[in-house]
Amino acid sequence: MYTVQYKQSNSHDDGIWSCAWKHCEKDDIDYIVTGGVDDLVKAWRYTDDRLDLKHVFEGHQLGVVSVDINPDGTVIASNSLDSQIRLWDTSKGTLLKTIDAGPVDAWTVTFTPDGQNVITGSHSGKINVFNIDKGEKETSLDTRGKFTMSLACSPDGKYVASGAIDGIINIFDLATGRLIHTLEGHAMPIRGLSFSPASQLLITASDDGYIKVYDVLAASLVSTLSGHASWVLSVDYHPDNTRFASTSADRTCRVWHVGERRCEATFADHTDQVWSCRFNRTGSKLVSVSDDKAIHIYDCP
Repeated sequence: MYTVQYKQSNSHDDGIWSCAWKHCEKDDIDYIVTGGVDDLVKAWRYTDDRLDLKHVFEGHQLGVVSVDINPDGTVIASNSLDSQIRLWDTSKGTLLKTIDAGPVDAWTVTFTPDGQNVITGSHSGKINVFNIDKGEKETSLDTRGKFTMSLACSPDGKYVASGAIDGIINIFDLATGRLIHTLEGHAMPIRGLSFSPASQLLITASDDGYIKVYDVLAASLVSTLSGHASWVLSVDYHPDNTRFASTSADRTCRVWHVGERRCEATFADHTDQVWSCRFNRTGSKLVSVSDDKAIHIYDCP
């Protein structure tokens, strides 16, 4: 049964906009990282079905809009409205590097699957790829579009997808920087993107209240899912390749079955819009964060 397993209220002093969940191989610890409007990034240790605060990272000047953890769980990336990308040591809780992304030029941040680069979207529509070791911009991918609000890398490392404020989704070949596909299924901002573990499908979340599933190679629409009563703010694919989770401004978090095109579970426990969700590495648990300052963890059978 899908159930609420744990709730951590007042996790931040203001709304929580983003989260990430990875297992740190070095420490053999599951880390949940959260970023809030209170300018803070927090790393939580998840063990014995509960959360313990491990580190509080200070330094961002404005709300933290996006966080991610590298594949082996050792480095946290965060970026905020101050256009600074900060890299943190997960175990030690120390700042490793600050990358200046330029004036108002970093909105969402994600690691490449090899962990060597972080990718951010920008107000100009460009997607910037930064080398972590050098702390420098390696390349830019030009969407020729508007403000990039969401990003996702395919697990096989071949593609990067971007979602814009006007509803346009672009898919690039990461190695060549070439634009492969442009998808125009939404007419409102794209808040969330997630590739399937097999890198064959792309899920899109939009302010129009719909979730769409696309075939990446064919650039064709596979299905459209409805059920949220407001903006869909994030999506995350389950490791089993058959399900995904979504969160919405309607204060709910949902789990969907891709093939059967139906909602399997609805969690309505948050009291404000739910900005982000992430599965753990096995898919047995799901975390969500909200403007209500709470972190919720769910059991997923």
